[in-house]
Amino acid sequence: MDFETVMQELENLGKERTKKIYISNGAHEPLFGVATGAMKPMAKKIKINQPLAEKLYSTGNYDAMYFAGIIADPKAMTESDYDRWIDGAYFYMLSDYVVAVTLSESDIAQDVADKWIASGDELKMSAGWSCYCWLLGNRSDHEFSESKISTMLDMVKNMIHHSPERTKSAMNNFLYTVGVSFLPLHEKAVTTAKEVGIVEVKRDKKKSSFLNAYENIQKEIDRDRLGFKRKYVRC
Repeated sequence: MDFETVMQELENLGKERTKKIYISNGAHEPLFGVATGAMKPMAKKIKINQPLAEKLYSTGNYDAMYFAGIIADPKAMTESDYDRWIDGAYFYMLSDYVVAVTLSESDIAQDVADKWIASGDELKMSAGWSCYCWLLGNRSDHEFSESKISTMLDMVKNMIHHSPERTKSAMNNFLYTVGVSFLPLHEKAVTTAKEVGIVEVKRDKKKSSFLNAYENIQKEIDRDRLGFKRKYVRC
């Protein structure tokens, strides 16, 4: 399938209701409003196609950018490719669910995520923390430095309440993910989550969200889901 065919197919799959939901979450034109599940048949046909992914991502069309993440070749992308993608990610559904997810399947994931976390830019920081969530929820515990993840838990404790809104959300998710999916630091994550308490995330034109990583970790403990790992990161 070539670029024009994919764009036409995405347009055909668009739904006005889905488009409104995406816009209410921060997406803007151009977009068609394609449900992510509706992209699967097309993704199966194309499989991996990095040149096509690059072309789709550069359109600025939300649905095309999302689909680009599904067919991208994470290991073929360089650090500058990821930087270009994060620069084009204008809201959190792109930064955290397209760019961070794609990055998490690459060999340079932690190095790039570390730089983004240190950047001071809201969506880069959010993508960096989110990337670690995808990594910790999928890869074996021994692939991570325990002391590094421990230091990151301390960063969350000290910085979460003063961080930008989207970054707060991703940091809170990191706390939860370490508590559930990274067994060596489960206890520390639980203690840290308790100390952090409730995190308020303010949102444009919507009510604030109140996040509680401690409660959510407890729910997973009750469900006997400690040590949970995803088989796949990308859909």
